This record gives sequence, structure tokens and C-alpha cells, in this order.
Amino acid sequence: MQLNLERPEHEFFLRSADGASARVNDRRLQASFVLAPDRLVDWTPRDAKALTPADMEPLLALEPEVILLGTGATQVFPPAATLAACLSRKVGVEVMTNSAAARTFNVLAGEGRRVVAGFILNE
Repeated sequence: MQLNLERPEHEFFLRSADGASARVNDRRLQASFVLAPDRLVDWTPRDAKALTPADMEPLLALEPEVILLGTGATQVFPPAATLAACLSRKVGVEVMTNSAAARTFNVLAGEGRRVVAGFILNE
């Protein structure tokens, strides 16, 4: 059987993610970051419970239709005001573990959706 490597059409894709690190393309990341199909941006948050509306601005600036918020090895919901800051701008937010956010990002980006993911690496 012949196997072919299929590359996604978007520039950045996630190979793996957990609470401590992520692999974007062939680069290993150990600090929080924001990812869009065409952008990789450093991000400072280390705790989802402490996220503020201002922390979401780098994600919202990329004009997504949906934000995936990877909160580490476990799902942790940010304060309601932080979620409301996104929803008031008509941007959906899905909160999940980093590994689930990585899988979901790759699927949505592969479908050509305007998805942005914020990954909190804190372990």
C-alpha cells in the first residue's frame, strides 16, 4: 500500500498539544500562543480562570467567526465577562482541553473556516 503525506492548505497546523507544550508544524512551543490558519502569535496568559476581556483582544483582532480556547490539560472556564466580551462581538467561543482544541482547529481550518485558537500552556 502506498502512503502519501497530505499537507493542509493552510500555513499552520497542530501536530499535538497538551497542558505543557504543543507542536505547530515542526516547531515545539512551551509558552501560550494564538493560532490562526495563517498566523502564529505569542500570548501571555497562563491561567484560564484569570483571563480578562483584554486578554482576548489578540484573538479578536484576527476577526474569527469562532474562537477555540484551549485551557491546558483540563477544561477550565474563564470568567463570564471574558466570554461575554467575545459573544458581544458575535464571535463564538468554545472552551476545551488543549488536545481537543488542536484536533478541532485542524478540522475547522481544513474546512476553510475563520477559526482562531488560543492555547494556554501552564504545566
